[in-house]
Amino acid sequence: MLTRPVDRDDPLEDFVAREITLIGITKRVLVSGNGPAVIVMTEMPGISPHVARFSRWVRDAGFTVYMPSLFGRDGALVSAEEGVAVMQRACVSAEFRAFAANESSPVTVWLRALARFAHEECGGLGVGAIGMCFTGNFALSMMLEPAMLAPVVSQPSLPLNDPAGMAMAPEELAAVRERLDREDLTVMAYRFAGDKFCKAQRFAAFSEALGDRFVARVLPDSAASTNLPPFFATHVTTPHSVVTAHLIDEAGQPTIAARDEILAFFKRRLK
Repeated sequence: MLTRPVDRDDPLEDFVAREITLIGITKRVLVSGNGPAVIVMTEMPGISPHVARFSRWVRDAGFTVYMPSLFGRDGALVSAEEGVAVMQRACVSAEFRAFAANESSPVTVWLRALARFAHEECGGLGVGAIGMCFTGNFALSMMLEPAMLAPVVSQPSLPLNDPAGMAMAPEELAAVRERLDREDLTVMAYRFAGDKFCKAQRFAAFSEALGDRFVARVLPDSAASTNLPPFFATHVTTPHSVVTAHLIDEAGQPTIAARDEILAFFKRRLK
């Protein structure tokens, strides 16, 4: 898999920027590839070069990537200061519930509609999705859409003020559990052991709610890259981003094994 430098802005010229209107709301979505649809939801502070690199890996594995622009500047390697400003705006946005332990973020309704739309466009068995950090648990909320078959939850960080919170309405979580059991589906989940934004209590809560349908992978902190972009170097002081900023792009690395497991999960469920 060919990759581009992640230490500079990414022009994203190999993605088609589309304005997609669903349920009366229009969002910019970057689309690339062929095959079943996979929705890649960006981490803070936006669609960075690292997030774009992961999306290309998904695309090159034989999928159509839909990458919605949810916050930040698309393709930018932002400064530490700009990254904080993006996060502050998202925390007060009506689309997100950054501090609510038992409420789903309103944006997940639009993302479910995007999954349905992408499945209609791409066909295949269904749709996959991965959420990271601020969007980490969104892929789980999207399981309320029947087209969603392959959810990946990577370092889910909401709610920010409750380590054991799951940022999902209890009735939605119960409905997701019922569907996972009924259709024999699973959720893949990833975090670093020492992550201060996604602690062990959150995975324990999800495991209690979803049982063995929640397949957790906890990577050692020693597996995280220390060559970080400015926002992460300044404000993310523990290993956090499993398949993006903290991934070490070398054969044999645990983060590469996690990436490959995610790609295999998408292939198994969607092809």
